[in-house]
Amino acid sequence: MNKRDKHKKGYLFLLVAIYQFINNTINASSSWTETNRDGSPEFRLIEPFIWEYSSALSILLLLPFMVVFWRKTPLDISKIKTHLVKHLLASLLFSILHVAIMVWLRELSYWLMNSNYDFGPIAREFIYEYRKDVWGYVFFFCMYQLYEFVYSRLKGEANLISQEVEPNQVQKAPEHLLVKKLDREFLVKVVEIEWMEAAGNYVNLHSGGRIYPLRSTLADLCERVKERGFCRTHRSNAVNINAIDHISYLPSGDGEVHLKSGKVVNLSRRYKEDFKQQFE
Repeated sequence: MNKRDKHKKGYLFLLVAIYQFINNTINASSSWTETNRDGSPEFRLIEPFIWEYSSALSILLLLPFMVVFWRKTPLDISKIKTHLVKHLLASLLFSILHVAIMVWLRELSYWLMNSNYDFGPIAREFIYEYRKDVWGYVFFFCMYQLYEFVYSRLKGEANLISQEVEPNQVQKAPEHLLVKKLDREFLVKVVEIEWMEAAGNYVNLHSGGRIYPLRSTLADLCERVKERGFCRTHRSNAVNINAIDHISYLPSGDGEVHLKSGKVVNLSRRYKEDFKQQFE
């Protein structure tokens, strides 16, 4: 895996952290400016920064869990109503956790200053916070989708190239991938793919240290390329048996497939027998 793929999540997190820091610093400065207009501020200078940064930090703590949820529920226009309900519930949970962590951080900060923090009436304040959190959830979700789209365009997206099939002729396994990256196209041999990994509506194809996302399910893709030596080892993984260096087994009955590249892929008990038959 190259550095860009390895640190993909870190880049996304960094972008959000920078945005949060700039946005909340501006908000805190604006609050202080407004209350200090007549020369008799209602609160200390540090307080609006505590309010804003506690909110920002709680969002950053929740962001990894949000990304995991979004990855596991990729957009599907045919199920738009189901997705709306899921994201509505997710936004509610996000807001509850955001407020809980934020208030705890504020109470801790005020305690360290030998003071007390008053959040106010819970029901009223939560409704106020939820209105903002819903739009915050939508913003971060759109930002995530945009990031994934731009990233996939820069990284390249693969399609299998199928040979023309005569009537009543069995279609053979494709030999190449057509990888589209910006305005260029590349050909990659299927037999050079070392292993495959399920990722939502995509399958990540690992070849020569690079990753090529292909829109498919792992089950369908394995069925299409099994003639090229591919076999499932796990519900989320499949390997090219020609890329295997050795196999080790664990006391639990599961195993590990060690590839020549140094990558170790899980071998679950569910697929172990079918996997062994590939070598008989």
